[in-house]
Amino acid sequence: MEEQQSVIRARNLVKRFGDFAAVQGIDLDVLRGECFGLLGPNGAGKTSIVKMIYGFSPISEGELQVFGYDIRHEARKVKARLGIIPQEDNLDPDLPVRQNLLVYAGYFRLRRDVARQRVEEILEFMNLKSKSAAVVEHLSGGLKRRLTIGRALINKPELLILDEPTTGLDPYARHLVWQRLRSLKEAGTTMLLTTHYLEEASQLCDRLVIIHRGKILEQGTPAELIARHAGAEALELGVKPGERERLLEGLEGLVKGDHMLGDDLLLFTDRGRDLEEAVSARTAAQGISISYRRLRPANLEDVFLKLTGETLAEGTDLEEGEDGEDD
Repeated sequence: MEEQQSVIRARNLVKRFGDFAAVQGIDLDVLRGECFGLLGPNGAGKTSIVKMIYGFSPISEGELQVFGYDIRHEARKVKARLGIIPQEDNLDPDLPVRQNLLVYAGYFRLRRDVARQRVEEILEFMNLKSKSAAVVEHLSGGLKRRLTIGRALINKPELLILDEPTTGLDPYARHLVWQRLRSLKEAGTTMLLTTHYLEEASQLCDRLVIIHRGKILEQGTPAELIARHAGAEALELGVKPGERERLLEGLEGLVKGDHMLGDDLLLFTDRGRDLEEAVSARTAAQGISISYRRLRPANLEDVFLKLTGETLAEGTDLEEGEDGEDD
C-alpha cells in the first residue's frame, strides 16, 4: 500500500478516557476514492476514532495524518477539506431547510453567489427541493438525515466522514441515503463510514475493518472477510447445546467453524448441500433432535460472531458515552 495514496494514515492510535482505553493502538490506511468502513457494535471505539480524525477529540498516543497533515498540529488545514455527518442531527430546528444550508456555507466563507448555487445543487441532489421552505423541526427523521448529509457537502469535501449515517431510519429512508452515498463514491469522493449494520457495510464499503473493544480484529473487503472466516454459507440448526459435540463428530471436513448462539448452532461451510446431507445422516444415526434448519449465504455478522463470540447488536460492556463520547 503506497502511503502517498493514503487520505488517512493512523499508526498505533490510542484514545483514553481516564483509565479506560476506548481505542487501543490501531493502524489503518484509507485510500483516495474508496469507501472505508469501521464495522463494530455500539461502544467498540468507532466514534472515538472518527472524532480524532476530524480533530474534535485529542489523540492520547500514536500518529494520525489526514491529507498528509499531522492532525494534532494542522487540524484547520484538514477541516477545510472535510465533510462531517455526526451520529446525531445538529441542524437548527427553527430555520427552514434552505436557510440551514446557507448558514452552514458561511462557516466556509463561500461567496454569496457560490453558496446559493451550491445550496440549489444540494437540494436537487438530496431530493429536498420540495421541502426547501419547510422548518427543520417539522421534517421526518429521513428528511433530516438527508439534509445533514447535504449540509456536509456544501464545501465540496474531499473526504466525507459518516458516523452511523442511517441509524434510526426506516428501510425506505435508509436505501435512499445509500443511493446518494453510492453516487458520491462513484464521483470520486473518499468516504469513511462507521456502522453496525452489516448490510450497510456490504452495500457501500470497498474495504473495512472489524473493531471490537477498541481493537482491529480483521480487515479486507467484505467478500474477502466472509470467505476467509465463514465460507460461502451458514447452516443454522435448532439443537440442544448438550448435543453440539455429538453432532459435530465426523463433520470436520465440511465445517470451517461453528458457534452456539442460545439454542441455535451455526455451522460455517463452503459445501452447504453436502453438509446438510451429512447432518441428516448424523442426526438419524445418533437420534439427535433438530427443531429447525436453514441454509443461507454467509454474511459479515457471521464473521463478527466467529471472531468475537458476540453479535453486532450486543455491544461492549462499557459504552464510550460513559466517558464523554457516544458510539
